[in-house]
Amino acid sequence: MIGAVIALDSEAEALLSQMQIENTVIAHGKPVYRGKAFGKDVLLCVCGVGKVNAAAGTCAVLERGADIVLNFGVAGGLCDKTQLAEVYLIEKAVQYDFDITQLEGGEIGTLDGETQNFLPLFMPDGLDFPRRALGTGDRFNDSPADHALLLRLGAHIRDMEGAAVAQVCKYAGVPCVSVKAISDVYGAGSTTEQFEKNLTRASLNLKAYMHVIVNSLS
Repeated sequence: MIGAVIALDSEAEALLSQMQIENTVIAHGKPVYRGKAFGKDVLLCVCGVGKVNAAAGTCAVLERGADIVLNFGVAGGLCDKTQLAEVYLIEKAVQYDFDITQLEGGEIGTLDGETQNFLPLFMPDGLDFPRRALGTGDRFNDSPADHALLLRLGAHIRDMEGAAVAQVCKYAGVPCVSVKAISDVYGAGSTTEQFEKNLTRASLNLKAYMHVIVNSLS
């Protein structure tokens, strides 16, 4: 069963509007919709913004039988390797605001017990979107310092949930797939204004590809 974890109702609509809903429950304070999409069983959780919400939403679908987790939504582009509204497959993700280097050394984003800061994600056959690296943190801003850090770490895209979903899936031994559409690009004006202007366009691009994404998951 596919477990989809999405931050916002506006993002979740890309799949939710194409599901036949069978029932809805509240788990960890989050709505979880059970139904079918494109012939596949799906659990969809609208988790809310940020890493803790993303982790809670991931647990909610895993506890209800998901054996593969899909995280999708809009995200910010960090460099010229991303284009506005384009869809990208995330090949690896790091939490750029996780820092225990003073205690354990290593690179920023390296989780306790890990040796690498980026966690690899599952790459399904049949998804040929360009592959990019994701940086996740509990901050939405135009900070030059954050941007410089993300580029130094090797991230191309920035969001507030993806790497947390990947972390929970790693611990659960369940594959995680992440697909992002770009709603704003650093250096092209206020990210807030870009996000508000382009959210619908980026979400519609995701919706147009949703049948391909869902059918690639087994």
